[in-house]
Amino acid sequence: MLKEKIEALTSEINNLTAATLDEIEALRIKYLSRKGAINDLMADFRNVAPEEKRVFGPLINQVKALAFDKINGLRDQLTTQESSDEAIDLTRTPYPVQLGSRHPLSIVKNEIVEIFQRMGFTLADGPEVEDDLHIFTKMNFAADHPARDMQDTFFVEESKLGDVTKNILLRSHTSSVQARVMEKQQPPIRVICPGRVYRNEAITARAHCFFHQIEGLYIDENVSFTDLKQVMLTFARELFGPDTKIRLRPSYFPFTEPSAEMDISCHICGGVGCGFCKHTGWVEILGCGMVDPNVLELCGIDSKKYSGYAFGLGVERITNLKYQVSDLRMFSENDKRFLEEFTAAN
Repeated sequence: MLKEKIEALTSEINNLTAATLDEIEALRIKYLSRKGAINDLMADFRNVAPEEKRVFGPLINQVKALAFDKINGLRDQLTTQESSDEAIDLTRTPYPVQLGSRHPLSIVKNEIVEIFQRMGFTLADGPEVEDDLHIFTKMNFAADHPARDMQDTFFVEESKLGDVTKNILLRSHTSSVQARVMEKQQPPIRVICPGRVYRNEAITARAHCFFHQIEGLYIDENVSFTDLKQVMLTFARELFGPDTKIRLRPSYFPFTEPSAEMDISCHICGGVGCGFCKHTGWVEILGCGMVDPNVLELCGIDSKKYSGYAFGLGVERITNLKYQVSDLRMFSENDKRFLEEFTAAN
């Protein structure tokens, strides 16, 4: 009799199924609780002859172990299935989406901006479609300056209001942002102006019709060329390393006087001379100078009380120096193979 019960219970347990955790709990109570089917077998086991207990004892233990394994297996299976169902996002694409990286120009621009922000400069922004008043006139460009010619600038439209002609164009430098800041704010002024600029040039490996600039402006009382030189030296060493040297060569810009071009010691050869620096040991990176008093007056600032300096650099130029990119066109072609090279620089 007991043998038939054990065989029937074994077959029953092997065929157990459950769809919910509540059903699994009900099975546990039915078979493994104090009033369950396994406990009923133990009650019958007490009534068998002593010589048969050696046979039925192991069989009952096997049924009990089978019930434990079966119920626990059903519970694990159901829990795993629920976790898997919750993890599926049906809105995702069927293929893994590859993460991108920052553009090399963004990497370098952010680094430059961070350096000047640590020196107290704040960000300023302005429109890319500007008028010639802010791009040229307030920056002390003469009426017949070559930069105003059609072959150098992208003109959008020309409008007349009475005898006044107003030209609308794509900005050729971010100095227009400086003009707008000086119009609205009295010194002290300490800003940097990053942005895209446009020039009517043939697209080659060394030039493009658009590129990116970062210009800086500092105006206050008693600002000197020494202040400019120290800021430029600090910037160069922060960006290219603590051993970097600078030199300033006289130059000319309509909006600064005196003006200078700034070179840094070649960070590739250490100033010894190589093909990159054309065996001079120096590489030009930016233009700078003291703000011309005419610019201050045109923007409503008293040039007798205030003085200042300005500087401007090309982001592509600095990126070339840091990563030795030989072709400017690669920055705007969105070639994934090129962009993936800068993943580690993020």
